[in-house]
Amino acid sequence: MKNKFASKSQSILKTIFLILFASCEDEDGAGASINIWGVDYPIETTQKIELYNLNTTGTIPAEIGQLTKLRHLDLGKNQLSGPIPPEIGNLTELSFLSLKDNQLTGEIPEVIGTLQKLNYLYLNGNQFTGEIPSAFGNLDKLYELDLSYNKLSGSIPSEIFKLESITDLILGSNELSGSISYTIGNLSHMTGKIDLSHNQLNGSIPFQIGNLVLLNDLDLSANQLTGAIPPEIANCIQLGSLFLNDNQFTGRMPQAICDLNHSENGDLCFECFYDTFDVRRNKICPPYPSCFEVFHMEEQDSSACM
Repeated sequence: MKNKFASKSQSILKTIFLILFASCEDEDGAGASINIWGVDYPIETTQKIELYNLNTTGTIPAEIGQLTKLRHLDLGKNQLSGPIPPEIGNLTELSFLSLKDNQLTGEIPEVIGTLQKLNYLYLNGNQFTGEIPSAFGNLDKLYELDLSYNKLSGSIPSEIFKLESITDLILGSNELSGSISYTIGNLSHMTGKIDLSHNQLNGSIPFQIGNLVLLNDLDLSANQLTGAIPPEIANCIQLGSLFLNDNQFTGRMPQAICDLNHSENGDLCFECFYDTFDVRRNKICPPYPSCFEVFHMEEQDSSACM
């Protein structure tokens, strides 16, 4: 009788244990979720968050790092403030990350450079400070990188110019300084745009720029670049736009640049005023290339020309 009672008690305890275990598993397992901006997101199944242009306010919560299955995160064009939480580095499945056009501050976390599945990274239109993380050079699947319209300083990491898949590199309207690394010549595969305009870059354009034979748009305007414009730039036969205005270029403009005017592949038009080509406000000396219109040489400071 005693053994029968003990056996029955063990059975009851086992049943209670299984019920409690199942309850805990339901709370902490596949059914668990986190609440972000009033929405419950299941931890194990959420792959996409799209909150673009919804006037979302507040900060990006650290809890977002729990959504480790997330592949697409778009929080662009809101009113988010504060820093990017380092927990963003837990989102190792991300291929698309856009935080553009917010009021985010602080430095860009180095851990973003560990998100090696990223194809698109848009952090433009914020108030980020500090330097561009050199770890971004590890993002070898990255197609588009836009860090424009921030307050980033320091030099452009040479690692950025070694990205094997990049098509568009937009770093304009920051406070970047230093020279343009010769490693820019590694971007021979680029088919899109390089925009380094409105910074504080100095030094000369490296002749390796001529390796970018597939590039469609190049904007180096409004910097402090010096020296002669390298003739190798004429190798970039796919250029549809070229902006070198508002620098301190000296010497003579290479005649070879005329090869880009209405080339078979590119859309560069020297007769179209400043829509696709601009070299104004430099220190370029005459004689100017035969293909140039008079307006191209407006506002040149030729006082130092011999």
